[in-house]
Amino acid sequence: MAVPERFLDELIARTDLVDLVSETVRLTKKGRNYWGLCPFHSEKTPSFSVSADKQIFKCFGCGKGGGAINFVMEMENLPFWDAVVLLSKRAGMEVPERNTYSTGMKERREKLLTINREAARAFHRWLHASEGEHALSYLQNRGLSRGTLTRFGLGFAPNSWDALILELSKQGYDKRDLLDAGLAVSNQDGRIYDRFRNRVIFPIIDVRGDVIGFGGRVMDDSTPKYLNSPDSFVYNKSRNVFALNIAKKSKSDTVILTEGYMDTITLHQAGFDNAVASLGTSLTQEHAQLLSRYFHHAILSYDSDTAGVSAAQRAIPLLEKAGLQVRVLRMTGAKDPDEYIKQFGRDAFSHLLEQSENQVDYRLHQIQKKYQMEDDNQKVAFLHEAAQMLSTLSSAVEREVYGNHAAAMAGISSEAMSYEIKKAFQQRVKQSQRQKERQVLTPATSLQPKLREFHYENFRSARAEEGIIRLLVLDPSIHSSLTHLDAKQFSSPLLAKAYQLLMERAKAALSTQLATLAMDLNAQEMDHLTYVISQPESLANSHQSLSNYISIVQEEALKRTHTDDIQLLIETKRKTLQKKAYMEDQP
Repeated sequence: MAVPERFLDELIARTDLVDLVSETVRLTKKGRNYWGLCPFHSEKTPSFSVSADKQIFKCFGCGKGGGAINFVMEMENLPFWDAVVLLSKRAGMEVPERNTYSTGMKERREKLLTINREAARAFHRWLHASEGEHALSYLQNRGLSRGTLTRFGLGFAPNSWDALILELSKQGYDKRDLLDAGLAVSNQDGRIYDRFRNRVIFPIIDVRGDVIGFGGRVMDDSTPKYLNSPDSFVYNKSRNVFALNIAKKSKSDTVILTEGYMDTITLHQAGFDNAVASLGTSLTQEHAQLLSRYFHHAILSYDSDTAGVSAAQRAIPLLEKAGLQVRVLRMTGAKDPDEYIKQFGRDAFSHLLEQSENQVDYRLHQIQKKYQMEDDNQKVAFLHEAAQMLSTLSSAVEREVYGNHAAAMAGISSEAMSYEIKKAFQQRVKQSQRQKERQVLTPATSLQPKLREFHYENFRSARAEEGIIRLLVLDPSIHSSLTHLDAKQFSSPLLAKAYQLLMERAKAALSTQLATLAMDLNAQEMDHLTYVISQPESLANSHQSLSNYISIVQEEALKRTHTDDIQLLIETKRKTLQKKAYMEDQP
């Protein structure tokens, strides 16, 4: 075992999952459980549940589940051991010596972060050396102060094929290390050289303060204009946001989203310390959910060109689903925040923020731009598309208010627009109801594990196996009644694995909380078992329930054995007849 089992038991016992989750998710108690918006996917209606009794979390939207260790692994993108270390420090416990189980992953992560940190220092030093003279002039001409350059750790990669390789080799790192960190690339001939050359460098720092990657802007006519680190063991562009390590400390509850590094840095220098940017990719659900941990509102300050408008349209529903109230900045006279502040100043941009447009009105105006409103056919097309969009709003009040806005834009009566929205909304409701009816008509299908690899071949037995596991978690003392039930009699390999692990712990007088199995189960296995444990199970008549469950499992196992025996008998007889026929044909 990588972690002593009794240490793991004590760690889980000392970590209250409700308190842990409440540090990043706003929870509300309803009945016995606590509910909130899932931190792992975008949603508007809370489907994320935390059980104080069972010390498990479960999202009934995305399916993720587990205990305290799993929560930290998912939230912080950490391997098992690192999550244990983090929780141990939080609980004031001394971390035990590790064996080789997770040493490799831990050391690899630490090594890559160290390489990135040293690379960032080298880039920053070169910016202020003779090699970076033209890059420093470029940044100063863009209006950045020395303090801003230092605050964001900006740097420069010399116009050399191996400047960074040579620099870090002095510290004991070889080319392969830089390849792993995404700081070097290999061509078809196997030659390894620096990824970033003749570029202004923007270090990418996560919310824990670690340098996880880099962005580089070219200083000549080379392409691409911006080059970013590839995804690596420590960097995922879809799960990290530029400057969030600074913006998360802002007193504002509104985040300003921009399209690029320079826009964000310029805003910070102008005093808007709540600005961030996505990392060389469109805003993702993970980005939106990450931002919702620190902010309640979002203002989209994307470029005013066609690409910026499209990016804003894609971002709005993601941010809304994450629980953020969204507004959109409409700039005139400048293409982006950086240019706007340089031309009109900080106060003008601050006023622009105050005048930012509600996202629904913004989307209506974007739809309107697609049509010639003087043409009746085009006007009708606008109204149909607007009605479809407005029918997605959950509030009847919102549908009426913005329906009136759309009616005024087209010059029709609010009653006519209201009718169109109502019709579109009712169609959506009917579609949703039909989907629910199909699920009700096929309950066995809906109760199957989501992953095909965990699919129940014998549903009757599997449901009984689930009941046994629930009872073992709730009352480990019942293990003495299970001595004649072998895991081999289980029909589901996953449930058999869980049963075996829980029985071993129960016999050793260890905790059988599901959270203690984090070391032995992968994320997908834990997700499904958390769902199993979250189902109701009463201890009031546990002995009778257990007896029934055991009978079903053994009965179904016997059927499978008999079926296998019959199949074997048929196959043996078939081969005997074939052999006999062959012998009779011989001269």
